[in-house]
Amino acid sequence: MTTMDTIQFKELVSLLQDKILAAKNNDEKIEMLNYARAELHEVSPLKHHPVDFVRWEKSDNVEVNEYNPNAVAPPEMQLLYESILNDGYTMPIVSFKEEQHFKIVDGFHRRETERRNNDISESTLGYIPLSTIRNTQADTSNRMASTIRHNRARGSHNIELMSQIVSELVEMGKGDAWICKHVGMSVDELLRLKQITGLASLFQNKSFSDSWDAKEVL
Repeated sequence: MTTMDTIQFKELVSLLQDKILAAKNNDEKIEMLNYARAELHEVSPLKHHPVDFVRWEKSDNVEVNEYNPNAVAPPEMQLLYESILNDGYTMPIVSFKEEQHFKIVDGFHRRETERRNNDISESTLGYIPLSTIRNTQADTSNRMASTIRHNRARGSHNIELMSQIVSELVEMGKGDAWICKHVGMSVDELLRLKQITGLASLFQNKSFSDSWDAKEVL
């Protein structure tokens, strides 16, 4: 930008700050901030990445999903509490917009920490930070796969809930190749999961092969 452009831009930002500071209360300030961030996000060259726009949403407007396969033991939950208490929220909760509320894709325990601890909730004014997954991932099967990918990338997941998700994906008509690709499983892992959990119905009319055509998993 030229010197004149920079001055004008800074004046606009300063005016925006003054407008937000003049808001009647914190809820109105947060609403204004969310709006400004959303509008700036629309012109961002990085808008295709969900983290480009993080909004603060009332915790009461955020629902959990029914298929989170990540189990956190009490010591780790306490550590998560200490982390948020001392470091603050350093990463948003991944969500999906559904009518008038949001559903969690990843970050169930970060949200639970806010719900269970008044000091955390008071520090965020009852809000939690959200990013929203891409619209291309909006259908249920892709959201379920996204939840597993987030959990497996951190190295933790619950095998019982994991098997439940696999079962539901099969019922949705997703084949073994699709599941392996989108959930990040090898053929052997999927086979072992079915064997360990006794999901006999998942073997019906199924065959495993290392030579799947890439077109078949799209």
